Amino acid sequence: MRQYLDFEKPLAEIHEQMEQVRAKSDGNPAAAEKELQRLGKKARQIESELYGRLTPWQETQVARHPERPSMLEYVERFVDGFLELHGDRAFRDDPAIVGGVGRIGAHEAVLIGHQKGRTLKTRVIRNFGMAHPEGYRKALRLMEFAERFQKPIITFIDTPGAYPGMGAEERGQSEAIARNLLVMSRLKVPIVVVIIGEGGSGGALALGIGDRVLALQHAVYSVISPEGCAAILWKDGAKAPVAAEALKLTASDLKGLNVIDEVIDEPLGGAHTDPEVMSSTIRDAILRHLDELTKLSADKLVENRYAKFRGMGAFLEG
Repeated sequence: MRQYLDFEKPLAEIHEQMEQVRAKSDGNPAAAEKELQRLGKKARQIESELYGRLTPWQETQVARHPERPSMLEYVERFVDGFLELHGDRAFRDDPAIVGGVGRIGAHEAVLIGHQKGRTLKTRVIRNFGMAHPEGYRKALRLMEFAERFQKPIITFIDTPGAYPGMGAEERGQSEAIARNLLVMSRLKVPIVVVIIGEGGSGGALALGIGDRVLALQHAVYSVISPEGCAAILWKDGAKAPVAAEALKLTASDLKGLNVIDEVIDEPLGGAHTDPEVMSSTIRDAILRHLDELTKLSADKLVENRYAKFRGMGAFLEG
């Protein structure tokens, strides 16, 4: 059964009416079908109106939707022969970050991404997608593996942020993230980044230095979560919707600021309403960019990547 967000209440009510009509359709199936068509048209209209004017906070809710497809669900749909590789060769394997090798179209690539989990049990196992230092060191090991064997890298971002616990800090969380930024900026293989859900803080950026950075239509990407921002600025987490507006974290905002290169359209209602179509769209976008990037020399890749990130941001002098 579909889970509805708070702002989707009008849509939930229509779908509930449709279920009631189906339950009572035995007596007059022709009349029931006519009523279902009427309600279905009304539901599509309501959904179109709701998703045509989402606020930044509502976009954040969609990005965090519990049914939103994860990295492994996309990999299962469009990556052939995926082989997961484990461990950072120093401490342990971090389930919050998944990595391995597989084939997308004609490209054999290394794929790395956050994994939040679906059920409560798997979310706990994967720490809700919040990686420890060993997760980022595992990702780094796989990136260096990709460069060694001249394979493009594809990363999938979906995390509220790096894990802020004491153990993670003791094992060098900030250093692990910083080293990933340094190494990714210099890797001599194509890197395509796809923000599939929530991209929070350095925990997201540690997988986000790429030649092309793509974001799904309802994904968000920011230096801090709206709740964290509200707690710092106003000492009130209830101000999260205001913070979301100020952070400019939506895909359309990010594209306007040149933080990302492309917005990938989602099915009406979000990626979770049609994972098959969403998977096909993401695959096509990745292949399009890989085909362009693999034509460039290693030195040109690094040069363009440096220029891309160096050119971000703007300021005014008084």
